[in-house]
Amino acid sequence: MTQKLEITFDAISEALHAFDFPEIDMVLGIGRGGTSPACMIAHQLGAALKIVRISYRNDNNEPIYESPVTLTDFNWDFFSHNRILIVDDVSVTGITLATVKEKLSGHEVYTFVLKGIADFVLFPKVKSCVAWPWKDAIDG
Repeated sequence: MTQKLEITFDAISEALHAFDFPEIDMVLGIGRGGTSPACMIAHQLGAALKIVRISYRNDNNEPIYESPVTLTDFNWDFFSHNRILIVDDVSVTGITLATVKEKLSGHEVYTFVLKGIADFVLFPKVKSCVAWPWKDAIDG
């Protein structure tokens, strides 16, 4: 098994505080992986927070659906929240973020990941698998 790079909570928090975010009204986290970073970012920016469950890949990073699937009923009408930041931990191809972004036409939407492919990437130089500090807490 490939060893995962460990990035500490403190390192993530420091990088988020130093990051130059665009003006945002709402943070939309992609649940499971995007929940913790979305909460941190929403708190830091003083923005509203929503979490949506989308599934596309399994725990082995293999696609399990033809395209990303929304797992729960979700109201995509955000009224006065016009500037939205979609947050996930990792984006391999960008398809999940693009699918969510497409549902938010009429809003100013940005995508953000800790590593991978998005409008904004916190750790753009990290190419290996990462052991996120909250992974065990979320997965149980």
